[in-house]
Amino acid sequence: MTLPQIFVFLTIGLMMLAFIWGRWRYDVVAVGALIAAIALGIVPPAEAFTGFSDDIVIIVGSALVVSAAVSYSGIMEAAVRRFAPGVSSPRAQLILLVITVTVLSAFVKNIGALAIMMPIAFQMARRSGVSPSLFLMPMSFGSLLGGLMTQIGTSPNIIVSRIREEMTGQAFAMFDYTPTGLALSVVGVVFLGLCYRLLPERQRQETGMDSAIEIKNYTTEARVAEDSPAIGKTVADIQRNADGRAMVIRILGASGQRRTPLPDMKLRLGDILVIEGAADALDNMVSQSGLVFSERRGAATKDAADMGTIEAVIGESSALIGATARELTLFDRTGLNLLAVSRRDQRFTERLGQIRFQNGDVILLQGHMNRLPELLREWDCLPLVERGLRLGSVRNGLVPLAILLVAMGATAFGVVPVASAFFAAAAAMVISRSIPLRDVYSALDAPILIMLACLIPVSDSLRSSGGTDLIANWLSATAATMPGWGALALIMVAAMAVTPFLNNAATVLVMAPIAATFATDLGYAPEAFLLAVAIGAGCDFLTPIGHQCNTLVMGPGGYKFGDYWRLGAPLSLLVVLVGVPMLMLVWPF
Repeated sequence: MTLPQIFVFLTIGLMMLAFIWGRWRYDVVAVGALIAAIALGIVPPAEAFTGFSDDIVIIVGSALVVSAAVSYSGIMEAAVRRFAPGVSSPRAQLILLVITVTVLSAFVKNIGALAIMMPIAFQMARRSGVSPSLFLMPMSFGSLLGGLMTQIGTSPNIIVSRIREEMTGQAFAMFDYTPTGLALSVVGVVFLGLCYRLLPERQRQETGMDSAIEIKNYTTEARVAEDSPAIGKTVADIQRNADGRAMVIRILGASGQRRTPLPDMKLRLGDILVIEGAADALDNMVSQSGLVFSERRGAATKDAADMGTIEAVIGESSALIGATARELTLFDRTGLNLLAVSRRDQRFTERLGQIRFQNGDVILLQGHMNRLPELLREWDCLPLVERGLRLGSVRNGLVPLAILLVAMGATAFGVVPVASAFFAAAAAMVISRSIPLRDVYSALDAPILIMLACLIPVSDSLRSSGGTDLIANWLSATAATMPGWGALALIMVAAMAVTPFLNNAATVLVMAPIAATFATDLGYAPEAFLLAVAIGAGCDFLTPIGHQCNTLVMGPGGYKFGDYWRLGAPLSLLVVLVGVPMLMLVWPF
């Protein structure tokens, strides 16, 4: 073993220990590993920052934006209520999500399938009152398993097909992978449905004002307008869109009469609904029920990209104290809309525009972002946090969904590479205003992208230093003394172990020729060994860095680096125990 190889194994080993220890955040550990690799000379300075332009970083960043835009549209929330209204237990929700993403991943790129299902996972988590972390990692693992079922499901399958064609003149067909991949998918889904509690519940760490400030009892108004789909619906139907976190507390008829909001009461044209609850629950109730925010004026819907929603506290010397929004003619004078008001431990009996402001009231204002700060200073209001709310806005969920489907179709048919397709899809989301420009950068998870960009050159040093050749020679020497099933299992396990450091495509390129040559030397047919490499490379369940799907869910799920092996280690063992005999059955030696 040469000195550079010793340095490589030492650097990667210490990095993995630091990841598992969890004392420092993963992006800090990755930056430290890159600096150490440069200092030791195993990563040339000229190649130190090539990771920032790597396709994996582009794919993950773009997928985060695309997923946020689909979530912002609200179409997934509507889909959950339409197609899975009775699925309420976490286990049933998990099984439904994992099965769906697994089947989708067989026919489209697994990261695309995961991106389209993540917003549904967040919606289901809110409905059942659990952390999204219970869903996201199992979904990622399901997407990896689903990719094993067809040739286009994952890159390793495509690569081993090409290698087999070079060796035998015949490539693998589209569904040659299906018997083994389907068996592994079924077993994997059953395991994830039964054993998901091995995964600790995590909450995404929030350090900004959003996490520090959470107002739970906003009061707002919404109106049943002409041609509204809410006409004829009951109060219970409307409240169902808020998942129990907001309720109609009063109804005012078109002629001013008050009606008690009983669950079976039907809504009529012109009804004014006084609603109380969490800000995002009010958002869902108003937007998805086809209601119109009664205090908002039409001008506020123009130039939507410049519009924002801000929470602010009324100060003790504010000119707003003692006045109402109607008396102040708030919109006419300033162009701002009062969306909602919250007062500690008090339920309002007045209509929104008739509430007299008091010191300490929290108000939710909508207006042009370049005008809001100036007005808040003038009124002696302390801005708390900008909220990504679309209260009463029209959301065309078909546009972002169509953009995502086009991107997935383009990659499935090989029209453009995955990185280009998802980058273009993210740009199209912004151009079509499916996601506001100011929300794009909050959707990008900077720590995840920094970690990936730093680890790519560090991981590549294993190849450039000859470390992979060293591993390959050891494998050949060890497997030569084993029976066929043992050699097949060793090849699969080795591919699983190498994938976190080389990414799955590079693992296949390194390991497949070794596996094929080894099989030929022992007098075995190479197909089972090639597929063992593809399965091992496609099943990185132990770390968040071997596959972009695992990386994609790390930030939104609030996972730590060491969380992956808790669920991933037994699943990896299951893949080996099921995959090896299935390969021997379908592809006899």
